[in-house]
Amino acid sequence: MRRTLILTKILILYLFIVSVQSKYHSRSLPYDSEEAKVTNLHFVLHETISGSNPTVAMIAQANITNNDNNSSVPFNTVLALDDILNIGPETNSEVIRNAQGLGVLIAETSTTNLLWFWDFGFITGKFNGSFISMFSRNLTTAMVHELSVVGGRGKFRMAKGYAQIQDYIQNDTIIISELNVTVIHY
Repeated sequence: MRRTLILTKILILYLFIVSVQSKYHSRSLPYDSEEAKVTNLHFVLHETISGSNPTVAMIAQANITNNDNNSSVPFNTVLALDDILNIGPETNSEVIRNAQGLGVLIAETSTTNLLWFWDFGFITGKFNGSFISMFSRNLTTAMVHELSVVGGRGKFRMAKGYAQIQDYIQNDTIIISELNVTVIHY
């Protein structure tokens, strides 16, 4: 018993010494809002829903939800996306890169609500190697959808802003959407 008590005291003393000698370190840098840049981007997203090379895949679906609205993709479905970004709506227009992400159907109503997380990457131009991350709820019945820019990498570090998405073509096999993105970055 005495040995245990002595050992406990030694351990407590040791932990106290270690915690006193371990100091949290941080450094604040000056923040100059005048260094912020505003970039307006315009590109077209090509999404293939079905066919030989779809860019959307259902990766999970809850088996406890009902499908009263007869949607082809029911509530609580998780989708993986690897869509192509082009300069224009034509499928043979210059490829910028791709938009990869996840989508979740979040409303069991007659309208489809999606929760999107997308990471838009660029392989051409002055933003080559840079990415923009977007995350928002998306009411698919709206004429113009709006997504929040929540971050970025490369030339879009510390990005914030928004994207407006308008469907150019939508049918059972493809969705082609025009994006106008306003990004504030440093």
